[in-house]
Amino acid sequence: MIHEISIHDLGVIQSATLSLTPGFTAITGETGAGKTMVVSALGLLLGDRADSGVVRHSAERAQVSGRWTITDPAVVARVTELGGVLDDHELVVTRAVSSEGRSKVVVGGAPTPVGALSDIGDHLVAIHGQSEQLRLRSQTAQRESLDRFAGDSVRTPLSEYQTIFRRWIDSIARRDSMTKDASERIREAEELRAAVAAIDAVAPVAGEDVALKAKAERLSNSEELRRAAQEAHEALSADDAEFDAVSLVESARRALERVTNHDSAIETLLTRISEASIVVREAAQSVSAYAAGLELDGGDLEQVHERTAEITALVRAYGPTLDDVLALWSTASDRLFDLDRSDDVLEELSATIAADEESLDALATRISAARDDAAQRLSGAVTTELHALSMPTAEFVVRVAPQSGTDFFAHGRDAVEMLMRPHPGGDPKPVTKTASGGELSRVMLAIEVVIASTDTVPTLVFDEVDAGVGGASAIEIGRRLAILAKSAQVIVVTHLPQVAAFATNHLRIIKDTSGAITESTITRLDGDERVEEMARLLSGTPDSDNARAHAAEMLNSANQWRGENG
Repeated sequence: MIHEISIHDLGVIQSATLSLTPGFTAITGETGAGKTMVVSALGLLLGDRADSGVVRHSAERAQVSGRWTITDPAVVARVTELGGVLDDHELVVTRAVSSEGRSKVVVGGAPTPVGALSDIGDHLVAIHGQSEQLRLRSQTAQRESLDRFAGDSVRTPLSEYQTIFRRWIDSIARRDSMTKDASERIREAEELRAAVAAIDAVAPVAGEDVALKAKAERLSNSEELRRAAQEAHEALSADDAEFDAVSLVESARRALERVTNHDSAIETLLTRISEASIVVREAAQSVSAYAAGLELDGGDLEQVHERTAEITALVRAYGPTLDDVLALWSTASDRLFDLDRSDDVLEELSATIAADEESLDALATRISAARDDAAQRLSGAVTTELHALSMPTAEFVVRVAPQSGTDFFAHGRDAVEMLMRPHPGGDPKPVTKTASGGELSRVMLAIEVVIASTDTVPTLVFDEVDAGVGGASAIEIGRRLAILAKSAQVIVVTHLPQVAAFATNHLRIIKDTSGAITESTITRLDGDERVEEMARLLSGTPDSDNARAHAAEMLNSANQWRGENG
């Protein structure tokens, strides 16, 4: 469960801390006070998208943090994988959004990508709001809601089905491409064979063009190089010269040896001259070897030019570089292998497609059966909720039928539609076309409450899902949320005193318009403060004696009901 949410510079809230408890927490406040910001803050911690618009006016950034107790091994493993640390099962998540819209996330003390928040949040909190009610108007969302209610009976085979479905789609696309483009494949194979044959005929190797250029330069100037080498060798070590470098260094050595007894520093000089003698002799040998190499090279410049021309032609045809030519040879050879065995590939693809279709058929049948069973259970449960919400003759029906068109879809082969029969004997019609505004809110709320009761997450958040409801229906909503709170932490943003009365923890968002910028704070209500807030919700003013008496009576009735219903 979540113990605390801290908010700084988010919307109209400059700084506030929500202390949350197990059970049922109600959040109330005036219009524009920032009740929605509480849900927005929680959404940011769960990975919702954010932009600079959430940052309070004149602030550099908005920051929210949440403190959870974590017992789910999957969450612990994911946090550890991200480098985060839990302190005695306690996890702190912080997210900051700059005025430029950039986000920074820290999970358990470790910087974390924003995308990882949803991986964690899906196990911690489920938010049910008006946006979810609007989303349930689409058949896709209705199917997803049924699947969520069904749980593992649909989730497990659907996961396996979708893996096979993706492979099946890819296999069909490959098969169709291969069969449709047979003439194109023949033309492609001919072009690739010509390219591979042309490259094989020359058989270039990597870097050969650079080596040939260097060799051509050397052969073109071999006489000049040879003369320079001979001249250098004679200067270093001529056979009949007295003034070559070797002879001069040797003369220097002998001159110093004659006076070595007169100064010990001479030894150091002799050592350096000996080193110089070695260097000069080695240089002379290297120059001699270079000159000999020029004599032995024997390279025919004409042959080098011919080889260069062959490689240049390849580069012009398949380049722009020799590396590109060699890369083309490799990819063309691989592609030819595939093209040459296309008949075998087609046969393998057909076998894979047939096997996958058999598996998809079995899994789709299993998924449909699970959906049918879940649809009956969901229909009965929502109908029961509707009766309690002052719609005693309404009947909710979830219809599961084969989807028209191709045999398989990404979600199976079922079309799911949520219908309602307002009165006995009538035909069920889509809920969005059958219910009035207030009734639609109750229908959607009933669906949300039933589905929420199957959620395995420890915290459920309801954001003004009671809009358009009042009176006895509102009392029943409060009771149902209180029942949910027995098995999960329930947080409800509401404007209805009948709902707030059933909360065991009541927080109020207080708006302050005295300054240039509207600010809001959050206060926990007990005793008279709670009675005053309930009176305000009832009559618009906390000072009315009648409203206060009614509020106190409402709280007493809710407390009595909780006591009687455990």
